[in-house]
Amino acid sequence: MTPPTQDSSLRQEAFETPAPRLRPPSNTAPASPRPASAVEGQVRLFDRQESAREDRVTALDTRYEELEVSFDEQERVFWKHMSSQKRPSYTMAMLRDIRRAMNLLKSMFRDHDGQEEPPVKFVVFASRMPGVFNLGGDLPLFVELIKAGDREGLREYAHACTELQYWRATKLGLPYLSVSLVQGDALGGGFEATLADDVIIAERRAKFGLPEILFNLFPGMGAYSFLSRRLDQARAEKMIFSGRLYSADEMHEMGLVDEVVDDGMGEPALYDFIERNRRSYRTRLAVYEARRKTGTVSHEELIAITDDWVETALQLDKSDVRRMERLAKAQDRRRPK
Repeated sequence: MTPPTQDSSLRQEAFETPAPRLRPPSNTAPASPRPASAVEGQVRLFDRQESAREDRVTALDTRYEELEVSFDEQERVFWKHMSSQKRPSYTMAMLRDIRRAMNLLKSMFRDHDGQEEPPVKFVVFASRMPGVFNLGGDLPLFVELIKAGDREGLREYAHACTELQYWRATKLGLPYLSVSLVQGDALGGGFEATLADDVIIAERRAKFGLPEILFNLFPGMGAYSFLSRRLDQARAEKMIFSGRLYSADEMHEMGLVDEVVDDGMGEPALYDFIERNRRSYRTRLAVYEARRKTGTVSHEELIAITDDWVETALQLDKSDVRRMERLAKAQDRRRPK
């Protein structure tokens, strides 16, 4: 199923950008073994697995600003690592980069058409930002647009986020299994993004939450739609109105996170998941497709809700905007050094 398109220059640019080409794997020597510790055996195994994967994971030539894209040809894993240079949130640059990566993914399937095995079996969304998956919307941009009363600017940003969420949720009609690998905090839009994927694997330190209520707004990029289907409306609203942070273990108990693993072990857990489910891969694809069909989130629903979000944002009073500014500064304090 190919999602509808819009006339935004941002969206047009993403789909007109030529797909980047593969470049040869790096010849960098594997990292030296880590010092012995209480988990020495596990760490040594992890290091050997990492070295082996380095030899087969191919980086992709890019014009990306805030995303790293690579491909593990052996396991057919398409990696998207967020690597923000500004703040650990969804800036317009990051949104453009994610669209370009999806454009590349489409081209890989198109060029592979007619072959029995898909070119990509897993698409993994992860982060290079220490302690952070993604902190959500670009709050400094929100503040600027709200103060200017720029309805069209807010709508363009919100629609860009919403369409990206829709494309990720429908996987552009492509037959792959999507995974969010959460190794740090996933807040606001960062949490919403994970809900579009088939599987969420989280390290124990990760925190999840929807803090928008703290400045009298609500998460408008899909949280209600996805949570009300994965949980129910009452629990979705409780989570939205509370504004609280949830641990990875709490999210697992609610059924929103599929696996919780020790800190630092997210990537090996991902490859362990692949190995454990190798024989049942096609069945899992079918089950997740059934989930999508029985809990369909339409493009029209997402756009209608995000338009309500725009109108609500423009009605915030000065004290709410000041709270948003304080949270924006907190976002900036967590930017990469």
